[in-house]
Amino acid sequence: MAGGLIALLDDVAALVKLSAASLDDVAAGASRASAKAAGVVIDDAAVTPKFVEGVDPKRELPIIKRIAFGSLFNKLIILPVILLLSQFLPWLLTPLLMVGGTYLCFEGAEKVFEKLGWIAHHEKEAPAAEQATDGAAAEKKVVRSAITTDFVLSCEIMVIALNEVAAESLTSRAVILAIVGVAITLGVYGVVALIVKMDDIGLHMAKKDSPGQQTFGRFLVRAMPKLLALLSVVGTFAMLWVGGHIILVGTDELGFHALYGVVHHLEEPVAAIAAVGGFLGWLVNTFFSLILGAIWGGIVVGVIFGVKALFKGKSTSDRTHTPAEAGPHSDQTRT
Repeated sequence: MAGGLIALLDDVAALVKLSAASLDDVAAGASRASAKAAGVVIDDAAVTPKFVEGVDPKRELPIIKRIAFGSLFNKLIILPVILLLSQFLPWLLTPLLMVGGTYLCFEGAEKVFEKLGWIAHHEKEAPAAEQATDGAAAEKKVVRSAITTDFVLSCEIMVIALNEVAAESLTSRAVILAIVGVAITLGVYGVVALIVKMDDIGLHMAKKDSPGQQTFGRFLVRAMPKLLALLSVVGTFAMLWVGGHIILVGTDELGFHALYGVVHHLEEPVAAIAAVGGFLGWLVNTFFSLILGAIWGGIVVGVIFGVKALFKGKSTSDRTHTPAEAGPHSDQTRT
């Protein structure tokens, strides 16, 4: 009896050690995957604040909260899909990611073209009846747009994280990706909420008795509009360089090595510099990813707006030549 109890305790101890080792592996995998996706996390944090630019300050946090929940829902959809794809159709991940990258390039290029005045802004093109929307409808549109952009970024985050733990078991991969998804979402939107409410924090500090707090509070109030404007610009360019990087890596993985080879060749001289080589190499890669994203997105914008203009011109031409517009007595007048 005693021997059986000791054997049972040994088995329990072995299971505890195995569970602890598994937890350590999961923690290590989550840490490794999160670090690898850190670049996209920064891009995500830069992209998001532009969606609350010009919004009523009272609605900023509720909007960010809705976007954060939408982001979690995105990852809830993405997680089982990429796990199944990685298990049964791993070759399909890269093309799907490139479709998302193309969308990001299009969004970024469209914003740049609108800013330069090369294409009309959406609100200018919309009919007056569509522009006269209430606050709730406008907020819903902002949230939907932000969640759509987040979906692409979330896909890249999850795929990058998946690549880092591809050797783990299916269960470990699922747990690690779930941890990464929740942690990154909370981190990104926590930082975004802090950024957009920094001016309110400044106002609160400016009312304190301490002269130091008052000075710093006034500094925050003056600085935050400029910071938000800067983040809006950074967010637009972040879409271009993230999308461009997806296209750059994707074309290489699909067998077209020329683009990635050129960028990698340009990275090598600066990457060899001691201490700062890694950062300089990242800058070179980011710069050329941005250029590629702008070119790729510009082509997509040109194609889409060209097709729209073609169909719009054809529709206008058809309406011009309809008999109804010629007048009910036009034939009698000519006779």
